[in-house]
Amino acid sequence: MKKSLLILIMGCLTTFVHAQADYIITNGRIVDGTGNGWFRADIAIQQNKIIGVAKGLATKYPSAKIIDAKNQIVAPGFIDVHAHIEESVFRKPTAENYIYDGVTSVVTGNCGSGADDIAEFLFKIDSAKTSINVATLAGHNTIRRLGMGLENRKATAAEMTKMESLMSKAMQDGAVGLSTGLIYLPGMYSPTEEIVALSKIAAAKGGVYATHMRNEGNRVHEAIDEALTIGREANIPVQISHFKVTGKNNWGRSSETLGMVEEARKQGYDVTIDQYPYTASSTNLAVRLPDWALEGGLDSLRVKMKDPVMRKRILDGMKASQKKDKQKDYSFAVVAWYGPDTTMNGKSITQINLEKGRKKNFLNEANLILDMLAKSNAQMIYHTMNESDLIYFMKYPFNMPAADAGVSDGRGMPHPRGFGTNARVLSKYVRDQKVIGLEEAIRRMTSLPATKFNLKDRGMIMEGKYADILIFDEGKIQDKSVYENPHQYTVGIEYVFVNGKLVIENGKHNGTRSGIALRNLQ
Repeated sequence: MKKSLLILIMGCLTTFVHAQADYIITNGRIVDGTGNGWFRADIAIQQNKIIGVAKGLATKYPSAKIIDAKNQIVAPGFIDVHAHIEESVFRKPTAENYIYDGVTSVVTGNCGSGADDIAEFLFKIDSAKTSINVATLAGHNTIRRLGMGLENRKATAAEMTKMESLMSKAMQDGAVGLSTGLIYLPGMYSPTEEIVALSKIAAAKGGVYATHMRNEGNRVHEAIDEALTIGREANIPVQISHFKVTGKNNWGRSSETLGMVEEARKQGYDVTIDQYPYTASSTNLAVRLPDWALEGGLDSLRVKMKDPVMRKRILDGMKASQKKDKQKDYSFAVVAWYGPDTTMNGKSITQINLEKGRKKNFLNEANLILDMLAKSNAQMIYHTMNESDLIYFMKYPFNMPAADAGVSDGRGMPHPRGFGTNARVLSKYVRDQKVIGLEEAIRRMTSLPATKFNLKDRGMIMEGKYADILIFDEGKIQDKSVYENPHQYTVGIEYVFVNGKLVIENGKHNGTRSGIALRNLQ
C-alpha cells in the first residue's frame, strides 16, 4: 500500500514538473526556419529548450509568463557563420550590434584567423557569459604561424606533422572545422596539398572547410576551382566565404562564378556560400601590396620599404595590380580605423592625400599607403562591387547572410554590415525589392547555417530545440547603419531569446548574457 502511494505521489510530482513553462509566446506568425510558410501556434519555453509548439499552450501552462507577439513574426534566432569576434567579444560581451540584428549564434575563427588555443577560447566564452552563442573554426593561418612562422615556402615534413597535430587538437577541443584566409599571412604561401591534408583531419571529425579564397577578382575562377578541389580531395563540406566578384573589370561574372558552385552541387558535393548585402568589402590596408612584400610580417615590410630599390619594386607591384583592376586611384579605399591618426577614419586614401597637400596621382597615393603601414596597419572599406552581381548571388538558395564583423565597441567608422546585415536583407531585399521571400530568407539565416556547421538543435522552432527565438515586425525591421554613420543598431526586433532567456525585451537589450560556447562533439 505504501509503495503504491509513493508511486502515485512521484507520478504526480513528475506531472507537475512537466506542467511548468517559463514563457509562452502567443499570437505570433511562426516562421519555423524550414522554409515552409508561416503558421499560428503558441510556443512554450522551459529553461533553455522549446517544450511545445501548438495552439492552446497558455491554458496548459497557466503559470508561465505570456509574451504577446501581436501578430508579428516569430522566428529562430539568426546564425551568422562568418564572424571575427575572437578579441572584441570579451571587450563587450553583450554584443549589441549582433543581438539587435537578431543574431543569437555566430561562427568565428574565419579567414584563417582563429584562436591559438580553441579549448581555452571556448572556456573563456563560457566564463565571460556572452549574450550570443559562439562556435569557432580552427584558423589555417594560425596553425601555419604556430607550426612554421610566416615564411614563404612549403612546410617540411616535421612542420607538416606539427600542423596536423595542431589541427587534430583543435577539432578535439571543439572546433567546427577549418578556415583559410588565402590572401593573408602566412596562408598566401601555402600550397593546396597542405590545406587538403589539414581538411582531411577536420572532415574526420565532421568539420567544414570555410575559405576566404586566394582571389575574388581577376583570378576568381582559379580560386573557386581550388576551393572545390580541396572539398573533393578531402571529402569535406565547403563553405565559400563572402562570395563576390570585385573590381569593375569583373562585374557581371556572377553567373560564371556561381555556375561553378551550382555544377559542383549537381555532382554531389556539399558546397554553399555566404554573403553580406553590401557592395563594399572590408579588410586591412596591407592587402593592397604584393604578396611577396608581406613575407615575414609588417616588421619585415618596414625594413624593405627603407630600401629605395625595394620600395620602388613594391610600388610597381601596386601599380600593376591597380591596372588589372582598372582603378585609376584609391578613391574606392576608405579608412575604417587607423590607430595612429584617427582623423583619417571615414576618409578615402585619395581624400587624405589631397588633404596633405599632395597632387592627385597614383604614386602619391601609393606612397601614402606605405607611409601609413610604416606606423600601423589599418582596417579599410573597399567599394569594389556592384548591385547586379549582389542580387544575382542573393537569389541562390544555398547562400547564407553573414556580416563578416566583430563586436562593435564604438570606435572608428566600421562597415555597416556589422550592424545591419540581416535587417538589410529582410527590409531591402525581402520587403521592398522582393528579391526573395520572407520564409526563404529566414531559412537561410537559421536552419541552413545550423545544418551546415553541425550546430545541433538550433536553427528551427520545434519541440526539443534550443530556445533561440526572435519576435519582429516585418514591416518595421530596418537596418539603420550607413557608411557615414555606422554606429546605429537595427530597429524592429522586439524580443530576442537566447537559450530560453530574454535578452531583448520590448526592443531594448536588458543586459542578459545567456549565450554559451558551441562545441563540435563528433
